Amino acid sequence: MTTHIAPHNEDPIAARSGWALAMLMVVYILNFVDRQIIGILAVPIKADLGLTDTQLGLLGGFAFALFYTFLAIPIAILADRASRSWIITIALALWSLMTAVCGLAQNFWQLFFARLGVGIGEAGGVAPSYSLISDYFPPGQRARALGIFSFGIPIGSALGIVAGGFLASLIDWRVAFFTVGAVGILFAPIFRAVVKEPERGRYDPANVNIKAVGFGKVLSTLLRKKSFWFLCGGASFASMMSYGLPFWLPSFFVRSYSITLIEASLIYGAVLLVGGIAGIWLGSVLADRFGVAKRSAFALIPALAFVATVPFFIFGVLSPTLWVAAVVLVVPTGLGLAWLGPILSAVQHVVPPTMRATGSAVFLFIANLIGLGFGIPIVGAISDALAAAYGENSLRYAIVVGSAFYVVAAIFFFFAAPRLQDDWEGENAVA
Repeated sequence: MTTHIAPHNEDPIAARSGWALAMLMVVYILNFVDRQIIGILAVPIKADLGLTDTQLGLLGGFAFALFYTFLAIPIAILADRASRSWIITIALALWSLMTAVCGLAQNFWQLFFARLGVGIGEAGGVAPSYSLISDYFPPGQRARALGIFSFGIPIGSALGIVAGGFLASLIDWRVAFFTVGAVGILFAPIFRAVVKEPERGRYDPANVNIKAVGFGKVLSTLLRKKSFWFLCGGASFASMMSYGLPFWLPSFFVRSYSITLIEASLIYGAVLLVGGIAGIWLGSVLADRFGVAKRSAFALIPALAFVATVPFFIFGVLSPTLWVAAVVLVVPTGLGLAWLGPILSAVQHVVPPTMRATGSAVFLFIANLIGLGFGIPIVGAISDALAAAYGENSLRYAIVVGSAFYVVAAIFFFFAAPRLQDDWEGENAVA
C-alpha cells in the first residue's frame, strides 16, 4: 500500500525519530515531576500550612485537573492545525513557571490557584505528543513508542518523589518547587531546537485525508466508535489509582511504618521506577506482538493485568512489614500501568490521522476529569472518614478500598475488546 513516506534511509524525519521520542519522554518526565512532586511534599505542606487530607486531595487532584481537562480539547484542536512542537514548548515553559510559583504559597488557596496554573500549562503537553509520535513511528511500532513515552510517568513520578523528599527534608518544601520549575524552564528551548514537525498522516494510506477537520466532525466520528467510550471508561477508573498511588503512597509509608520522609521517598521511588517501567514495557510489547492479528488484544491485555493487580495490591498495603510491602507493591505497580501503551495506541487508531490530537484530548478529558479530578480526593476523603477508627492507619484502608477501581477498569476494557476490530482506522499492516 502506498504511503506518504520515503524509505527510512532517505527520510530525515524517520532518522530523527529516536531523538524526538527521547525529547518527548523528557518533557513527559518533567510533566510528572511537576505533577506528582506534591505527593511527597504533602507531609511537610500539611504540617506547615495546617491542611487536612481532603484539602491535600484537592491540591493533588481537582486543583490540577480543573483547567488541565477542560483546556486540553481546544489546545488539541489547535495542535491538529498548528505546530505541535511549538505548542509543547510553550506548555512546558508555562507549567514549569507555575510549579515554581507553588513555592511562594502561604496558605491553601494560594497553593490551590498555583496548582490551577500548573494544570493550564500541562493541558498542552500530552495530546500533541501522542499525535507527534503517531507521525514519527509506523503502526507496528506505535504501542512500544507510546510505551517508551509513557516511561515518563514512573520516571517522572519517582524523580519527583525522591528529589522532593530530599529537598524538603534537607532544605525546605518550597525549594523543591523552585528547583523542578527551573529545570523545565531551561529545557523548553532545547526541546524546540531538537524536535521538528513531521508531516501529518505520513504513515497512513496515501488516500487518507490529512486536512484538519472541525471539532463537530471529530465528535460525530467518536460517537460512532463504541470501543472509544469503553476505553475512556476503563482509563478513567484506572487513572483514579494511577494518579492516586504516587500521591498517597509516600504518606502511607510515613504514617503506617513510622519512617522518615527521605526513607519513604527512596522506597516508593524505587517501587514506582522498577514496577512502572517493567509494566509499561511489558504491556506495550505484548500489544504490538498480539494486536496485529487480533485488535482486541489492545484492550484484553490491560484488562487481565488489572484483574491480577488487586490481590497483590491488597496484600502489599496490608502487610505489617515495611520491606514486604515495598517488594510486593512492585508487582501491582507494574500491572497497574501496563494499560498505557496498548490503550493509548488503540485510541490513536480509532480515529483518522487528522483527528488524533483532538481525539486524544477527548479521551484525556474524560479519563483525567474522573481519574485525576476525583481519584485523589476520594481516597483523601475516605482516609479522613476512617481516621477516628484507625488513626494513622486510616490511609492504609482508604487505599485498599480504592483498589476496587481496578476491577471496574477491567470490566470496561473487556467490553471494549470485541469492538476494536470494527472501529480500527488506518494502516493494518505492520510497517
